[in-house]
Amino acid sequence: MPAEWEPHEGTWIAWPKNPDSFPKELLPEVEKTYVEVIRALIPNEKVNLLVDDSGEERRIIKVLNAAGINFANLSIHKIRTADVWFRDYGPIFIARNSGKGKEVACTHWIFNAWGNKYDELKADTNIPNLMPKGDCRSFEVPMVLEGGSIDTNGKGTFLTTEQCLLNKNRNPSLSRTQIEKYLSDYLGASKIIWLKDGIAGDDTDGHVDDLARFVNDNTVLCSFEENSHDTNSTALRENFNLLKNATDQDGNKLNIVTLPMPDPVKYNGIRLPASYSNFYIANNVVLVPVFGDKNDTLALSTISRFFQGRKVIGINCRALVYGFGAIHCVTQQQPAKSDI
Repeated sequence: MPAEWEPHEGTWIAWPKNPDSFPKELLPEVEKTYVEVIRALIPNEKVNLLVDDSGEERRIIKVLNAAGINFANLSIHKIRTADVWFRDYGPIFIARNSGKGKEVACTHWIFNAWGNKYDELKADTNIPNLMPKGDCRSFEVPMVLEGGSIDTNGKGTFLTTEQCLLNKNRNPSLSRTQIEKYLSDYLGASKIIWLKDGIAGDDTDGHVDDLARFVNDNTVLCSFEENSHDTNSTALRENFNLLKNATDQDGNKLNIVTLPMPDPVKYNGIRLPASYSNFYIANNVVLVPVFGDKNDTLALSTISRFFQGRKVIGINCRALVYGFGAIHCVTQQQPAKSDI
């Protein structure tokens, strides 16, 4: 599995519409967020957008036209989805160097709606079978795994959490060793760093893309809560200490840099899993969720330190995070077959 910062052929996303994730009073703001994501991505890579049907396609084209979106790099696919969380149900792409150059394939894992929490969303496990993949080979994996539960430096080191991957609501018959074997066999993992628990409000049981992210081969940005009275403080401090003592695939210590947390983001009294770690690294840009918070600027500047060649763009996600996810959760990168 390549690192996210390696060249992309494109990004896959699905247009929002599920009223349980985004009530009608929030959906217009969520659509604005999507427009800004597409606007930022489209100059530098192909955007593959999934829509339910022709009627929805026509409406979305009007929305994008009104926003001045250039359609040259946009491909719309009429594939019905239950919801938008493409990171978790879409294929996880892998690559290798062969005699003909770089070969890209995809791995299709089982999606059980985050431990059987939402029966109505389980149908999205079939999305990889419906996607046009051209000559991209596909490997079916008999294990539950969501893309948001892992992160990699592209050299064989992976981050994940015990709360998610060892949760009995995912793969009750698999041991830690067996899970590690699947990650090795299908994604090329040679070193797995097991963090502990996720953040408050996260219904995914501790996805690592809200906690810690590689930004280069040996540097991890780690979400950290300075306020010791905040619910997240203990778990994030424990994960930080685990990373400080961890090594990469070659036995080298990692460079761990803290990333601030926003103040609690709530809707109708419910705490939402708002985290700056849910950023997406694309060709020439990094898209960072912001929340109108005092720490937005610090988060953007911290991330910018590691992406001097990319424009770091803050995108308002206060409405999107109501669905319990942000930019990384709704995107999935497809690696390029050659360097760009």
